[in-house]
Amino acid sequence: MLTPQEVSTHAFSKAVMGGYNMAMVDEFLDELTDDYTALYKENAALKAKIAAIPDDWYYFNSAGIGDMMRFYKGFYPNFSTERYEKLREVFELDEKRPIRRFSKGMQKQAAFWLALCCMPDYLILDEPVDGLDPVMRRQVWSLLLGDVAERGTTVLVSSHNLRELEDVCDHVGIMNQGKVLLERSLSELQDTTVKLQVVYPGEEPRLPAELNILHHSAVGRVHTYILRGDRESILNRMQITAPLLLEAIPLTLEEIFIYELGGADYAVRDIVL
Repeated sequence: MLTPQEVSTHAFSKAVMGGYNMAMVDEFLDELTDDYTALYKENAALKAKIAAIPDDWYYFNSAGIGDMMRFYKGFYPNFSTERYEKLREVFELDEKRPIRRFSKGMQKQAAFWLALCCMPDYLILDEPVDGLDPVMRRQVWSLLLGDVAERGTTVLVSSHNLRELEDVCDHVGIMNQGKVLLERSLSELQDTTVKLQVVYPGEEPRLPAELNILHHSAVGRVHTYILRGDRESILNRMQITAPLLLEAIPLTLEEIFIYELGGADYAVRDIVL
């Protein structure tokens, strides 16, 4: 799910509930419980399968990491003390120091330390690596990808950092004002939204009318087009214009987001200051 206010993606191949696809939602719920009403009740067995790290992580005011570890163990029967000990070497934090005295990045590290030890089946993250330095960002993603590959963990990520998510997500949905604009795999989306760089021998010729052009810009004789449609079909149609150079360039997730929403009254406008 990608929205103008909050960008969310299916973070890995087993991610579910993307774009409010109800068949996927039903499959997700069936794995958790036979009784959907249990979702609205105190259901310890269900909640023990889910861990979450919000952008503003909650902790007791005077608690250190060791205190929160003992608190988490009371709620998560699969909490791994062995993993907690191993991750001490990754997150080199003072366990006795009150978490409220940590920096934002250190608090985020503490949250990951505890959440990963809960051994959840489903991990929900909001702005997961915000506040972390580049080395720790890579370490956290490595741990998450390891859990996905080895334990089959489902990770749902909400983030504004599209460039970083592009390296880990495989399914994308874009929402605007509560409506799903599209929901596809990232590879399919990149195949149906095409970026071209074209050089003509003279003036820009008239383009085939059937081309669905989302954006056009030019710098000198180099023209850049963003088009929606099948890549091969678009390239074949553009050959009619007899260009000196015709090259398809991979679109980034950020570009896809901008141009898809640009057609839904969310265009990026030039502002002169």
